[in-house]
Amino acid sequence: MGQRLYYATNRRHRGRNQWQPTGYGPDFSELEYVDPATGKTDRRAASQNLRFGRIDWDISYSDIADFLRLESGWGEGDGSALAAHLTKKAQRDRAKITAFEERLDTHVSDREQGRNRFGSRRSYTELRRAMRGGVDVVVFVHGFNVSWWEAAASAMALQFVLNARRTDDDPEIIVMLFSWPSDGAAVPWFSYYSDRGDVESSGAAVGRAFLRLRDYLFEAWRDDRSKGREPCCRSFHLLCHSMGNYVLESALVRTREFSRGGKPPRLFNQVFLCAPDVDDDVFNPDGGLHRLPEMAEHVTVYHNRGDAAMQISDYTKGNRDRLGWGGASKPAALDGRVHQVDCSDVVSGLVEHGYHASGIVAADIAQSLFSLAPDHGVRRRERMRNGWPNVWRLR
Repeated sequence: MGQRLYYATNRRHRGRNQWQPTGYGPDFSELEYVDPATGKTDRRAASQNLRFGRIDWDISYSDIADFLRLESGWGEGDGSALAAHLTKKAQRDRAKITAFEERLDTHVSDREQGRNRFGSRRSYTELRRAMRGGVDVVVFVHGFNVSWWEAAASAMALQFVLNARRTDDDPEIIVMLFSWPSDGAAVPWFSYYSDRGDVESSGAAVGRAFLRLRDYLFEAWRDDRSKGREPCCRSFHLLCHSMGNYVLESALVRTREFSRGGKPPRLFNQVFLCAPDVDDDVFNPDGGLHRLPEMAEHVTVYHNRGDAAMQISDYTKGNRDRLGWGGASKPAALDGRVHQVDCSDVVSGLVEHGYHASGIVAADIAQSLFSLAPDHGVRRRERMRNGWPNVWRLR
């Protein structure tokens, strides 16, 4: 059966034709630049140069059904194993990438480009059409040490896993991938520091994507109103994994810089911070995610004290305590829209880092997407004894 995955990336394309790439690499995108003084043309790395597109993937349900039933160690459905399967060459060869063409003038700002020059417009238009048919969109930002195809496979696996948990009354989920140039290398210390540096540049690119989404949604709302149509009632959501949360932290800076009064736009219904590789005080008044709740109806943090990646990040790289290990440093001070969920009692395995796409944790994320209250009886959550009302653990 054909499956479609939308993407945005600031990676450099691979192949001769940037609009029909064979994939994307571990370095930044490029822009063709004409020097106004000499008239010479060269190509320059452009960390904020976004490409939008889609992957049409010929995937047989029989190839993936076993993974959706596979015991992960903390419940049915193993998204990590499914992603590893989709990364294999035989599966990649069944995927066709289409980049949405852009016609940009490198000498003028985004606001002066004209609305039909952006690939983002085609992407958001196609997504909005699907949303009018009853679909919700989850924007997925991957973490550290992830290649392009690993990112695409993880996003597609997430789409399968979430939809496997829906009923006829629940919306279908489409995942839109944002892939930044994470090294995809296996050298733990050097590639980690390289990715941390690339994050700050990529955060500005994600911020641009958020701003384009804001402008598109306002334009779509105005268009619906002028034509007397009911506005689309489906939602965008955001899920960031590991260092993808640091990308989000950097993106908020850009988003606020170009928002009226520095107030972040309300873009998302649900935001999920999964195994977040950021400081545990990011929600404090001077923290990088303090104003994130202004962008969403609900924010959920998933953390795990058995997460070896968080301990490595903490101890070997000189980082402060990680949000993805013990949760927020001051849970009593969290905004009322922020809930944190301790997954330590349920997840298991050697690394215990990519648990968001499997078993009970994936089910909890899906239940939030399908509008179940945090204390709904179906959920596997319970409040921590003597804890705060927005602090939970999975059982």
